Amino acid sequence: MSDVVNAAVTALNEKLSGGFAGRAKFVIEGEGALMLDGAGVRAGDEEADVTLTADRETFEGILSGDVNPTAAFMQGKLSVDGDMGLAMQLGAVLS
Repeated sequence: MSDVVNAAVTALNEKLSGGFAGRAKFVIEGEGALMLDGAGVRAGDEEADVTLTADRETFEGILSGDVNPTAAFMQGKLSVDGDMGLAMQLGAVLS
């Protein structure tokens, strides 16, 4: 597991202190994947209701608040596969 994934797990667990309603996966290209659900955030690559995929730079920008998730999606830097409503909820939590 990469340092990027480990750091993201820690940061997202702080942002999602109450867990997340649904099952989401965030794939960081070349680094690994994170699972977000009611139990919190952990490294993993499991089935999810929605999968978001981005490169490391875009993901770190979203996590830091420098990149708007909706703008990243519209620019093709963030792809979404699955429940778009759940992706929008996650985007709101991250921004």
